[in-house]
Amino acid sequence: MLLLGNLGVRAQELNSPQLSQYLADNPFVLAPTYAGIGDHVKIRLNGLSQWVGIKDAPQTQSLAADARIGNKSGLGIFLYNDKNGYTRQQGARLSFAHHLTLDRYEDEFLSFGISYNFNQFRINIEEFRDSPGVPTNDPNVTDDRSTSNHNFDVGIMYRINKFYVALNASNLLDKDLTSFNPIFEPNHLRNYYVYTGFRYSKNKNSRVEIEPSALYKIFESDGRSETDLNVKVRLYDFEDYYYGGINYRFLNDQIGKPLYIAPFIGLKKNNFYFGYSVQVILNDILAYSYGTHVITVGMDLFQGLSNCRCTY
Repeated sequence: MLLLGNLGVRAQELNSPQLSQYLADNPFVLAPTYAGIGDHVKIRLNGLSQWVGIKDAPQTQSLAADARIGNKSGLGIFLYNDKNGYTRQQGARLSFAHHLTLDRYEDEFLSFGISYNFNQFRINIEEFRDSPGVPTNDPNVTDDRSTSNHNFDVGIMYRINKFYVALNASNLLDKDLTSFNPIFEPNHLRNYYVYTGFRYSKNKNSRVEIEPSALYKIFESDGRSETDLNVKVRLYDFEDYYYGGINYRFLNDQIGKPLYIAPFIGLKKNNFYFGYSVQVILNDILAYSYGTHVITVGMDLFQGLSNCRCTY
């Protein structure tokens, strides 16, 4: 329980919790380099309920949207609202990406991305409740203790045929500790991600596609690192498809002890997307929680914004 609580607090540091949302045809939530990959406007809504069954467990809602601008660039926006007990945070990420075609015949592309991040964190003191012997108005808490933060992400991605690898660095700037205790508050909030995978099908006419992928993350504040190992299978019906898969997340010094195992399913029907995932936590919290649930719905609008090969 202590480990999960620590992970929840870290996830709320200048960002929204990142679980399996990116596997629901929604990789833009990971990195700015995905902005504008597609000949349309992509909109994805995510709802995340962590540790269902536990009082005041974290709840997160987010909106991700990105679009192609001309033949070589893309813009995106990511908004989120997160609640964890008496704490609240809202934030926005504005992204720009530039896409280069290295070889149009081999479908070889290189993308660069940058994001500006804004985050506001506060203690929601209006929800404090009386308990025996404790007054509602704590004399040590005189306001909502809110703080605002500004930061940046940068990323680069390489694609060739159906292979991809993306590198991303988030929260590049150190945290201003003027209003915090520098002994206990981390100053370096940079996180580094490597996301890679390959989409395999037997031939061009095959209805089945298999996509293994991996996400490796390093947290500079405390030196932790973790890995997602994923397998996703798509079954195509002309331009529509159905998918299912599994997400396995672990700390890199505890490979055999997963933080969770998450099966997921979803579909694309016309221009509508739906995805669902449940994270099963395999430790003592299993006796108190019904798991963490993630729902994604989305639409693709205004197809045909660009006919450049690198949109595919």
